[in-house]
Amino acid sequence: MSPILVRPVREQLEHDRIIRILQTKFRRRFDVGINPGMEQNAPVGGGPSAVYPDVVLTSQDRGRKIEQIIEVETVESVNNLESLAEWVPFGRLRPPFHLYVPAAMADVAKRLCSDSNIPVAEIHSYHWVGDEMRFVPVYKAPADGRKHVQAAANPSSGMTGTGIAGPNTPGASTIGAAAAGTRKSDTSKPKAKPKPKPARKATKGAKARSARPAKPAKPAKQRAAAKPSGRSSKRK
Repeated sequence: MSPILVRPVREQLEHDRIIRILQTKFRRRFDVGINPGMEQNAPVGGGPSAVYPDVVLTSQDRGRKIEQIIEVETVESVNNLESLAEWVPFGRLRPPFHLYVPAAMADVAKRLCSDSNIPVAEIHSYHWVGDEMRFVPVYKAPADGRKHVQAAANPSSGMTGTGIAGPNTPGASTIGAAAAGTRKSDTSKPKAKPKPKPARKATKGAKARSARPAKPAKPAKQRAAAKPSGRSSKRK
């Protein structure tokens, strides 16, 4: 049960109204279960370990797989106690955990998730524009974030889940330094120069032709005089 046992009446009405707006928004794509107020209509899990997020989105096919769980917070419930009591258990579940907070509390919610390493899949802010509720995505986890969530749900694997990356995230500086060192070592390594191809050996005939002196060309008159005339020999 949430540490916020009793919200101000106005905030509780706002909270339950947003849950029903989300139910209308997602009901075309999912079977939507809601748990407004103290109701427990749509559990996640079974037995004493079952939890009751504000909104549970289930696929409409035969598998009935839970696709998302959503928790809606108000100004009073975005605090450290709430994040440890509800966000941490929801983030360790297999379905992606989505968090909806007032627009004024979006930065606070991101900081709380970062400080506690809560593997939240998405954070959305909400605010009224006239009579229409607007939802704005303010954070989305990396594509491989679900691997960390599953590792957190299964501690026997020896891995721990991670939330929003921030300055307090354990191992972030070590990983960054190791990656930088790897890039530096890769760029500092000189590239190997291609080996020159050996010159082809000249054949014996080519050597003989190159060693033989060239004969001087005879003048045109000498060539004409040296050539015998066939016609004069016949007359004699």
